[in-house]
Amino acid sequence: MRSTAAVAALSSVVLCGVPYQAQASTSAQEQPSTLAHAQVAGPAQAQVVGPAQAQVVGPAQAQPARLAHTQAAGPAQAQVVGPAQAQPARLAHTQAAGPAQVQAVGLGRAGAAGTESAGLALPEPTGSKPVGMTTLHLTDKSRPDPWNPEALHRELLVSLWYPAKKGEKATARRVPYMTAQESAAVLKGFPVAPDTLTKVTTHARLKAPAAAGRRPLVVMSPGFSFPRATLTSLAEDFASRGYLVAAVEHTYESVATTFPDGRTTTCLACVKGQDHAKVAASRARDVRFVLDELIGGGWGRRIDRSRIAMVGHSVGGYAAAQAMLADGRIKAGVNLDGTFRVDEPLKRPFMLIGAPKSHTPGGTDESWKKAWRNLAGWKRWITVEGTDHSAFVDYAVLRPQAGLPAQELDGGRALEITRAHLAGFLDRHLLGRNTPVKDYPEVTVHSP
Repeated sequence: MRSTAAVAALSSVVLCGVPYQAQASTSAQEQPSTLAHAQVAGPAQAQVVGPAQAQVVGPAQAQPARLAHTQAAGPAQAQVVGPAQAQPARLAHTQAAGPAQVQAVGLGRAGAAGTESAGLALPEPTGSKPVGMTTLHLTDKSRPDPWNPEALHRELLVSLWYPAKKGEKATARRVPYMTAQESAAVLKGFPVAPDTLTKVTTHARLKAPAAAGRRPLVVMSPGFSFPRATLTSLAEDFASRGYLVAAVEHTYESVATTFPDGRTTTCLACVKGQDHAKVAASRARDVRFVLDELIGGGWGRRIDRSRIAMVGHSVGGYAAAQAMLADGRIKAGVNLDGTFRVDEPLKRPFMLIGAPKSHTPGGTDESWKKAWRNLAGWKRWITVEGTDHSAFVDYAVLRPQAGLPAQELDGGRALEITRAHLAGFLDRHLLGRNTPVKDYPEVTVHSP
């Protein structure tokens, strides 16, 4: 681990700023990848590529009028539908890179040479406990959906990972990684089979009986347009170490979300010039509602409500800070490579983990330095050499396994470092436990 005020950015890492006002450069008929890297020499030169159509698929049954942004395409079909004036879907996997910028990031570059892979797998959890997982479908009837004006209520899916009873590991099937519709949306434009991500090996067992006892809770929020599934390797690791983990799917902010009844919604929030402060504020409200439901529902007896943290990737990291400011139940937070703002003192522990090109002091994203002044409690700022924006979630390993361009650092190593630092942070601030973290040479600690 190194400590310095500045680290040279790796020229091989593709992280580009894309101005909000950039013009779409493809027609509605063209279909580049939802995850393509923008080829940009500098922030002012970028263009967002993508069609002007929303992607929505779903079952053959007609859906209620409040879900008019979805259209039946049949369970086995993933068809592009929606009005021409709908948001450009190719803003998927973007992150605000400054006050007026977003970053185009993701699995790799569309059209790059790839290989179809049936052997994709996430790294095994490092803890000693078997892991179970279930999905909750929650409806907030107190507010309309912020992105779909025809939805009277806010519907959310939450993946819940937890320590399972010993001996139950082999008695339930593994948790599916994504649905066919979600996989097809993520991989659109890439030279791999559209169902590739349905075959990813995970390590949790579906609806395995939960181990007894109250657990500290970690709420997780994915990147803008990233499905919550991309947080699986981190969530499984937390659960194997004794945590209860709730990853929130922020509806209409992901490239695709498949509900239990077969509806698949897409990213209505992914419009040119989207205000990420609005996204973060909406997510903070989502998180407050999810906490109310978890604590007040059947899982409440398993949650130690005095020990709650939030970990977010990209705009999910922005949301973590906003949720902490709005809800005192959240005792600690982490931002994984997300541009964010903290406009008032945040007096609880907060950690920043990022890629060096954007988040070294003096890098392309100045928001961390500005926010640092208002992080008034325990705080830490680290960067990991050889990473890019997607290297802190499952894409770190899935991109190279699928034969797609990836970060310079080995994906397994990137996740090992991220998991280790997150475990040390959570153990320290939720459990009062000093968990040693290896001295990784790729890690630099910053003190601006």
